[in-house]
Amino acid sequence: MAAPLVSRMLRRVLSSRVRSCSSGAPVTQPRPGEPSQPAVEEPSRRRQFLREHAAPFSAFLTDSFGRRHSYLRISLTEKCNLRCQYCMPEEGVPLTPKADLLTTEEILTLARLFVKEGVDKIRLTGGEPLIRPDVVNIVAQLRQLEGLRTIGITTNGINLARLLPQLQKAGLSAINISLDTLVPAKFEFIVRRKGFHKVMEGIHKAIELGYSPVKVNCVVMRGLNEDELLDFVALTKGLPLDVRFIEYMPFDGNKWNFKKMVSYKEMLDTLRQRWPELEKLPEEESSTAKAFKIPGFQGQVSFITSMSEHFCGTCNRLRITADGNLKVCLFGNSEVSLRDHLRAGASEEELLSIIGTAVGRKKRQHAELFLTLQDSPPAVLSISFRDSLHVQGLRHRVSRSHQMVTLWEGGGVPQTPLLAQWWLGAGLPQRHYSSHPDSDANPKCLSPEPQAPATPSGPLPASGQLTHVDTEGRAAMVDVGGKPDTERVAVASAVVLLGPVAFRLVQENQLKKGDALVVAQLAGVQAAKLTSQLIPLCHHVALSHVQVRLELDSARQAVVIEASCRARGPTGVEMEALTSAAVAALTLYDMCKAVSRDIVLEEIKLISKTGGQRGDFRRT
Repeated sequence: MAAPLVSRMLRRVLSSRVRSCSSGAPVTQPRPGEPSQPAVEEPSRRRQFLREHAAPFSAFLTDSFGRRHSYLRISLTEKCNLRCQYCMPEEGVPLTPKADLLTTEEILTLARLFVKEGVDKIRLTGGEPLIRPDVVNIVAQLRQLEGLRTIGITTNGINLARLLPQLQKAGLSAINISLDTLVPAKFEFIVRRKGFHKVMEGIHKAIELGYSPVKVNCVVMRGLNEDELLDFVALTKGLPLDVRFIEYMPFDGNKWNFKKMVSYKEMLDTLRQRWPELEKLPEEESSTAKAFKIPGFQGQVSFITSMSEHFCGTCNRLRITADGNLKVCLFGNSEVSLRDHLRAGASEEELLSIIGTAVGRKKRQHAELFLTLQDSPPAVLSISFRDSLHVQGLRHRVSRSHQMVTLWEGGGVPQTPLLAQWWLGAGLPQRHYSSHPDSDANPKCLSPEPQAPATPSGPLPASGQLTHVDTEGRAAMVDVGGKPDTERVAVASAVVLLGPVAFRLVQENQLKKGDALVVAQLAGVQAAKLTSQLIPLCHHVALSHVQVRLELDSARQAVVIEASCRARGPTGVEMEALTSAAVAALTLYDMCKAVSRDIVLEEIKLISKTGGQRGDFRRT
């Protein structure tokens, strides 16, 4: 729309004595000469400036802080074919009646209006947008809008490989794919559904069809997937991916807790320890991501710092929900129903007036959220071990993340049979599981990576006194502030004697609760990371690696567990290794107790320990 017309329309709106609230009801403004409330003086001055200095960009989409909203996100559906733990409860969420959702024509009507006012990028979201039957038609219709430069979509990838050729032909120009883990069993645990290989196939299809970069969104959650950061970054070496690590954010129903969030700076430190040459790329205007690149790598890595370093000051995004509400801030509660005004026959000018009023109310930043974040005291994880490890229906599975990285770096796009064979573990005669990527190189155990042998040094020399008591004999945490940082490695083991019935069910993966070996493996990894919360006087250790191996011992009808932990710091990680082995054993007990009470946990012990001041230890 031309600037003079925009200016005239804006003057008409601003000279009116009424404005619309989120419900559409009129709210009386002060009459000329009446004193204004102090809270609105600054926005009023900004609106006065906008009125007197009309810009080519729509004044209706420019807020009181001068932010121009050229990016519109439209939700096509509330439905989703996954149940991600950080997003919604397992039973799903109450859905809006179909009659109250935007029709295709209403979506296109609103899109045309926003594009006419200056929006040049539209992203289709959900729910899961690719389960909407007419999504291809919607993309094709949006492509006809003059001035719209980018049509993007954010998808979980389940239906992407099948629909992408049609979507590309229709005009889809950008793709974001959500993927929070490279371990198939963990994928099912996080999303409560199958489909890992379908997501992989979709990513490869996008690369094959020339999308560059293909953006992969990974929500990083402490205790669940932060140990996969390096694996994700390694994918960018030979592929045009933009791996985007997103700080875990609070939403209704996702049991958010401060301690689950891994901050941008912590993630960046982890990456720089592996790739110190990591370089920051220039930030694009209104970008939500901080982008980095490793020299020589084809792709890049980005961080969405929604929690630790907000980007409200440059926010140019507006959102329309599936039921037609306009949201000017993702974290804000204020919404205005464009659907109701559309169906009431509102003219284009009236819709622009409503939109302009909503945009004008947008706050400088979502301050309430950050106040809550900063003021929240540390608390235990809100998802208990039992809740987080209760996995139903996990199938026979072998982790292949290392092979997947190798395959991706080679640039190959695997066909479906290969995906099914590698990522679903079809036809493998034995069931072995490991948290380490190379779990299948040794047919007998779950972690084939050669271990650096610990120096045989016999028992540790006696220290002569207990270290966790003070001079008066009271319990106290050891001060390690003056100790040097060294590379620390510890290995611990445990044995679970299952008995004939439980052993057979575990071996054949026939337990009603699910795959006991996979659940125990994940429990061991999580337990290692939470040791300082479980053992009162333990220091918190930033682990660089946790590896849990489980081996079936037919002779004893037992499962042999070995847990290895590694970190660089002033204190050892033997407690982390012992806790990992013990909790993995307890998890096996919990999974099998319904079929047998004659289960024995034994031989929980430290196998080796290296890197400490008192010398290395290896049990003989």
